Amino acid sequence: MTSKILALVDGSVYSESVCHHTAWIAGRLKASVDVMHVLGRREGAARQDLSGSLRLGARSALLEELAAADEQRARLAMTKGRAILEDAQQILQAENVGTVRAHLRKGDILDAVRDVEPDLRAIVIGKRGEAADFAAGHLGSNLERIVRTSKVPVFVASRAFRPISKVLVAYDGSPSAMKAVERMSQSPVFRDLAVTLLYAGSDRVAMRDRLDDAVLTLSAAGLQTSARIVEGEPEDVLQSVVADAGHDLLVMGAYGHSRIRSLIIGSTTTAMVQAVQIPVLLYR
Repeated sequence: MTSKILALVDGSVYSESVCHHTAWIAGRLKASVDVMHVLGRREGAARQDLSGSLRLGARSALLEELAAADEQRARLAMTKGRAILEDAQQILQAENVGTVRAHLRKGDILDAVRDVEPDLRAIVIGKRGEAADFAAGHLGSNLERIVRTSKVPVFVASRAFRPISKVLVAYDGSPSAMKAVERMSQSPVFRDLAVTLLYAGSDRVAMRDRLDDAVLTLSAAGLQTSARIVEGEPEDVLQSVVADAGHDLLVMGAYGHSRIRSLIIGSTTTAMVQAVQIPVLLYR
């Protein structure tokens, strides 16, 4: 199985957390890391044409000046990108990640990720981007796009890193949720961690049977596992349990047949990932 993690970094306050979480995952998987910074197509481009009403001589002079300014902005964007990658490499290497490769790309982030995705085990990205402090009520648009299109697990880093020891799994009995459980049972990432499976909804015999099967799958892999059923709306229950029980990581399947599906696909994706103050691992 491929053992390479992609860490997506930018100039946001989340980038350091992305690096620390990536190092934690890579250490458990014995994986190498590709750290990538993507320059958007508009970075370094002129913001407006100021020359339209000028006479030819003045217009030509201004066009030359604007072109020089564009080149300078592009150089500054490249320099900033290299600095971001150098900082990320230093953090990862300081945490003993064996192999770290840096990639500075330009264009659309989805295209950049697609180019390397066939070789990836997982993607790590921050909850918000460089406008995090100015757009605290929104998730990063790149995160939402990657979650909707990625074929590998996406680890959404919280604002700050803290050691992970307690894991909460949002479980709805769907094929996607069971696939997440199976992946967890096969992954060294979850060794020695306390795992709680949580179903939010009515306490039914059929759901208890599915929870028991999931507990058996994880327990057979040597994971310390328990299960809970809490009545209520998934959004409210998950937020409450995360806040009250001291969990360090929330794991969710990307698709489900209950309302948990809407937490990942649709408008409540942002509400859920944004509401919890811990990282979220999304399985496809």
